[in-house]
Amino acid sequence: MDKEQIYTIPLRCVKRVPRWRRTKRAVSEVRTYLARHMKAAPENIKLASNLNEILWSRGNEKPPSRVRVRAVKFDDGGVEAEFAGER
Repeated sequence: MDKEQIYTIPLRCVKRVPRWRRTKRAVSEVRTYLARHMKAAPENIKLASNLNEILWSRGNEKPPSRVRVRAVKFDDGGVEAEFAGER
């Protein structure tokens, strides 16, 4: 049985890293958040290309402050995350 959940992930903490590293940190924060809430290993989480494009849309220095994600956990333990529309 698949488990589907929509999360609003805050990305405030990426403001604490240097500007040139912020979006890369935001991607890893999304992965960490989903690993914690979906109870899966971070390496089993796959981010859809539309979510990746939203995170990188304003470049490396200005990621969004929060992002809405639809996450689906499968029976084998894998998680797929995609962008879930506007906040």
